[in-house]
Order: sequence, then C-alpha cells, then structure tokens
Amino acid sequence: MAVFTYQCNTRIHFGVGTIQSLAQQLNDGGFGRRLMLVTDKGLIQAGLVEQIEQHLKTNGFSITLFHEVKPNPRDTDCLMGAEMFRANWCDALLAVGGGSAMDTAKAIALLARHGGTPADYVDGGRMYGEIAPIACVPTTAGTGSEVTRGAVITEASSHRKLTLKHEWLRPQIAVLDPALTCTVPKPLTAATGVDALVHAIEGFTCKKTQPISQALAAQAMPLIWRALPLAYRAPDNIEARSDMLLGSLLAGLAFGSADVAGVHCLAEALGGLYDTPHGLANAVFLLPMLRYNIVGNESLHAQVARHMGVAQRDDEDEDAALVLIDALAAWLKALDIPPLSHIDKVQRSDSERMVELAMANSSTASNIRPLTESAYRKILEEAFAATF
Repeated sequence: MAVFTYQCNTRIHFGVGTIQSLAQQLNDGGFGRRLMLVTDKGLIQAGLVEQIEQHLKTNGFSITLFHEVKPNPRDTDCLMGAEMFRANWCDALLAVGGGSAMDTAKAIALLARHGGTPADYVDGGRMYGEIAPIACVPTTAGTGSEVTRGAVITEASSHRKLTLKHEWLRPQIAVLDPALTCTVPKPLTAATGVDALVHAIEGFTCKKTQPISQALAAQAMPLIWRALPLAYRAPDNIEARSDMLLGSLLAGLAFGSADVAGVHCLAEALGGLYDTPHGLANAVFLLPMLRYNIVGNESLHAQVARHMGVAQRDDEDEDAALVLIDALAAWLKALDIPPLSHIDKVQRSDSERMVELAMANSSTASNIRPLTESAYRKILEEAFAATF
C-alpha cells in the first residue's frame, strides 16, 4: 500500500438557501467584524453582491469592497487588494464569485500578511505563513477553489501563470448555495462545468493521485457528466445546478490534495497569453491530451469511462478508453464548445511560447504520461486541427 496524505480543513456548508446562514457561519468561524469582500463588477451589476452586503451589515459586519477581480487574475490587482486590506484594517476576506475571485482572495490574504509578490512565493524567495482567514461563496460550478490549497495568478509582465500552493491557502469556510448559480450565462455554465470534469479526470489519473482523491473523483465524474448538459439547456433546473455544484466541490476535493496535469498546463498557458476563460481553455485541450495519455494507460482511462457511465464493466480496457474519447467529443459538441482555432485572438504563431509556458508549469510533472516539448507541440497541433 502506498503512503499518502489527504488534508482539507475547510468547513463546508452546502444546499439551497445556505447563503442565508453566511453571517452565522462567519461568526462561528471567528472571522472578526471587518471583512474585505472580493468580487467582480459583473456580480455587482447583477445585484447579488448588494444582497450579501446587506445581509452581512444587518448582522454587524463592516465591508470593504474590492471589485477589481478579472478573469485570469493579475498579480498587480492582488497587490492592490493587499494594500487595501491593510489600509482598512480588515480582519478577514469573503470571496464571492468564480475561481478568479477566490484565487484573488487567497493571494490577497497571503500578501497582506507576509508581503512580497506572488512570484516571490512561487520562485522560493519567500516562505508561506498563516494567512488572513478566507470564506468563499462560489457562484459558478467549476473551479472548486473554495476547498483547494492553490491559487493561479497571472504575472502581468510576463504572462506567466504562477501557481501558489500551500495548505495555508485553503479557505476556512465554504458556503455553497446552488441557487446562486442559476443566473450564470450559458457559455460560462458550459466552460466552468468542463473545468470541473477536467479536475475530476486529472485528479483521478495524475501521478500524485491517491485513494481518497480517486474516490472523490469517481463520485464527481458521473454527477458532472449527467448534470452539465441539463444545466446548460435549462438554467433554472435547480436539481441539475445542485448536482453540478456538488460535482465541482467533489472534484475540487479530489485534485486539491493531489494535482492537475497536462490539460491544465496548456490551458494556463493559453489563459496567460490571451485571457482565454480558464474553463474554455481546458475544454479545447481535453480530447487531444486524453488521446496522448491513454497510450500505455488504457486501464486507468477505462476506469474513468466506467465511472462516467459511458463504458460497461465487462468492456475491454482498450475499447472503454476509446469510447471515452468518442463520448466526450459528442458531449463537448452538445455544450457548443468551440475549437481552439475559433477562440478569439489565439494565434498558431504563438505555439512555441505556449509550449514553453506549459513546460514551465509545475503540474507537467504530474501528468500520467511524461510530457516533452515535442509532445506538447503535437498536442497543440491536434487541438488547432480539431473541429469538434
């Protein structure tokens, strides 16, 4: 039996209507009264942030609002947030939004307490330490960042994706209310949902996986597989939205103490260069990376196909792995995922830069089949040639 470690200290409160208990959850967690609320301008315009602010103020909290969250959050914005946190003598952070808001809050919580830049921690110039407390309210079903120990921040000067990773970064509280995800636009529902499935697949198959991660991923995969098309076609389907948010949570718990792998490495390179939404970037690389990874690992990917319900228990491993590819191709098409060549601003001429950024990603080493520059080039070529 292999030696492994699994850790998650996040208190999870899940279910329709749980947002009404947010103030009580923060009180029980000893969060103090001065909160920095980290979110994006879209959620402010939608009116959701105002409702949460009113709930918190009614219960005695004071709010400092930081709304400079962008897709693929920048280190410069995190530094600005850390300065605001200190200037307003905040006690803790509340992230409301998708993965970008939650990752931004994690970086702010770290930098506000320990200084420096995100690159300092990635490159070993500074040591991690205890951060300001974080609570998360996810409004999309995708990243699972509300329960993970990582945050991905873009270095604005170089477009390099910086992966902050430490147990100190794991949020103390996560309040997951599926009703908050019902107004997510269809393209974002699809992209973030595919991101969740990639988390489950890579959490199950990567070199750093272990029995607990695989058990969680095995539960997440069929939930996401069945629920995402339903949530995409019928946004108000609260059962589908609940299953998606639960699937995303389980997938976050799966990879959060293991790792992601090659799909994410290319996706983060794409996002760093072009600001491509993270879930969409994962979606366009999923099939070509799986075709690469299946070679020599048919049994492992046959297990994925069986957990998702697209292959039968008595199917031969090679057949089950091939069925997985075909089923995912049809699934992505039904979600209207565009091919890489149709994504705004993406240029083939930047392929070498994408390869360079992917190779530099620490999760390249976690891919189940070793990845080289040559392998990344071939996967990129296949992605550019794809038509779905």
